[in-house]
Amino acid sequence: MCLPVLPASSFRQRTAGLCPKPLLQSSSDPKEESVLYSNRAACHLKDGNCRDCIKDCTSALALVPFSIKPLLRRASAYEALEKYPMAYVDYKTVLQIDNSVTSALEGINRMTRALMDSLGPEWRLKLPSIPLVPVSAQKRWNSLPSENHKEKAKSKSKETTATKNRVPSAGDVEKAKVLKEEGNELVKKGNHKKAIEKYSESLLCSNLESATYSNRALCYLVLKQYTEAVKDCTEALKLDGKNVKAFYRRAQAHKALKDYKSSFADISNLLQIEPRNGPAQKLWQEVKQNLH
Repeated sequence: MCLPVLPASSFRQRTAGLCPKPLLQSSSDPKEESVLYSNRAACHLKDGNCRDCIKDCTSALALVPFSIKPLLRRASAYEALEKYPMAYVDYKTVLQIDNSVTSALEGINRMTRALMDSLGPEWRLKLPSIPLVPVSAQKRWNSLPSENHKEKAKSKSKETTATKNRVPSAGDVEKAKVLKEEGNELVKKGNHKKAIEKYSESLLCSNLESATYSNRALCYLVLKQYTEAVKDCTEALKLDGKNVKAFYRRAQAHKALKDYKSSFADISNLLQIEPRNGPAQKLWQEVKQNLH
């Protein structure tokens, strides 16, 4: 169901017959007009009229660039028309604005598979350019009411649960490895934010490799996102209880969070596996001093 922002009578007058002419010819409020275009696009999408949906979403974005709803609706329409490169660009743009939007994460996962299948391993080179989202657009989204952030957290939880419960195919596992290697290359270049995106895409394909979690944890450590690093190391250790890097990185994250007992426990476990691990011995001494 499409919900108008304006009173029903006013909305009906402006959208009578879903005509392609401008909705608010005399309006001085681009935000209001953008919402109307986006709402009408949702109606088109529901009716299977993907081409008009794309037109209305494009009009909405011309009025208010980097709005999430028209980007998602246009991506869905492109996907339905099998215009996968265009859909990928829109989903990727949404994730620049907010990397926890579940429908965009799932869309990127689907488009990655489709593009790999249709264009081969060099598919990224054949994509249209992805627009760089300005910080102002990200701030606009981050400043939305707290209800939206609660919904984001709920969506992220659902996405994580769905990924964990899905059994990956052999093709998924292979694609996950390719994406993980792309993430590794980005780490070598020092681009940890982009590497996180690659590792996240890899985990959407298959979440069975411990190293992908511990590699992403390294990126979170560099970016000082210590809580996220702890979570990833914990997932890595669930898959491989002897993942030395996961123990070491979780110990580092716990130390940064001043949870010295947990850090000491992780380093102790690591040294049981590798007693001569030099960096671990050094960290063990540092944490030990903080415990006293």
